[in-house]
Amino acid sequence: MLETIITALLPIIVTLLLGFFAGYRHDFNKEQASILNRMVMLYALPMLLFSGILSTPLNEIIKNISVFLWIFIGMAGGFILVFIISRGIFKSNSRIASLRAIAIAGPAVPFIGTPVLGVLFPIEADIAIAVGSLVLNLILVPITLIFLVNNNNDTTKKSAYSVVTNSLKNSLIQPVVWAPILAFILLLIGLDMPRFLKGSFILLGQATGGVALFAVGTILYAQKVSFSLPVIINTISKNIFLPAIILCIMAMLSLPHVERGLVSVTLAIPTASIAVIFAVEYKTGEQEMASTLFWSTILSVITMGGFIWFTGS
Repeated sequence: MLETIITALLPIIVTLLLGFFAGYRHDFNKEQASILNRMVMLYALPMLLFSGILSTPLNEIIKNISVFLWIFIGMAGGFILVFIISRGIFKSNSRIASLRAIAIAGPAVPFIGTPVLGVLFPIEADIAIAVGSLVLNLILVPITLIFLVNNNNDTTKKSAYSVVTNSLKNSLIQPVVWAPILAFILLLIGLDMPRFLKGSFILLGQATGGVALFAVGTILYAQKVSFSLPVIINTISKNIFLPAIILCIMAMLSLPHVERGLVSVTLAIPTASIAVIFAVEYKTGEQEMASTLFWSTILSVITMGGFIWFTGS
């Protein structure tokens, strides 16, 4: 078990530290790291998801329908729960509440999911990564934008309908969204990935995890990190509470062991950088979101390792 955890998580530590060191030496700055992330999101990850899903037998997809459902429940349900708690108990305004919700319920599945889930769940990993990416881009991002845009201090406020439609339209034209959807459609009509083409997609796709983690390490060096009560609550909720709640519910329902491990480890993946991007763009909770991203990523090596060990993944 210890060897499995080290095999899955050691590459994260090494690659993050290399990115952090590159930032320290000023070999790469935050803007250049963003360019690397853009390459991953526009080319490497879509190609990896497309080839991975299209190479998966349709019966494996059908067999893992419950994985779709539980990742959706964990992310969408977690978003709603965090938003309600932040508004009702902590009396936060809707903008900061929505940012906390997406920071806690939105794992960085496209980046960290590839090196971790790919080692632990070679067959199901692409499915979990695709579902996580779709829920994040098609559900959590549009909902977050509704609260950010309509609580802006600008004199011109957009209607909720226009925010949702524009966000969905922008999401659907992103390769990381339409590539897995297209792959699912092709599978359903009986097509699969020709063997001679798979290598052409995987060659760049295999760079996804390494390049993305390196870029995250560089960005983490550039952020001003704080250690406050909201950051502590966000980090513990993201890395431990939310995946633990879903794991307990799945265990009480006696769902298959592999599914429990896959879903809980997926939800235990640290915060997605979209929370920081939105915070900077709308000038709300920048330091809190950047600090949440930092501590969530650094501590995820321990917390994800705990979920891997506990679930026997």
